[in-house]
Amino acid sequence: MGIFDKLFGLKTNEIETNNSEHAVIVSFLYGLEDLDPLHRLEAELRKSIDKNSLGEYDGHEIALDYSDGTLYMYGFNAETLFKTVQPILEKAEFMKGANVKMRFGPPEDGVKEIEVKI
Repeated sequence: MGIFDKLFGLKTNEIETNNSEHAVIVSFLYGLEDLDPLHRLEAELRKSIDKNSLGEYDGHEIALDYSDGTLYMYGFNAETLFKTVQPILEKAEFMKGANVKMRFGPPEDGVKEIEVKI
């Protein structure tokens, strides 16, 4: 039990649960005719996130005409998560110009967010 646990009566898993709602959300133009490149990118993202114990890759949404999509990743630190997956995203040709939103808490008003382009 750490010092904060003693002071505030929190268990470690309570602290992790409260901080696990950081997000990295990537909006991108796709425009390819099949999903194989997207699935390969997802496999790399999932492997890197799991290997580094940063959270989870939660999946994607893609338009029916494959014109655009969104990737969802969640973890304990949005900045660390993004820095880890950024090189993987930058290698994918269809990620050029993608918008990345890093959210530093749960999806509610007043939570700090930063947006960057790839």
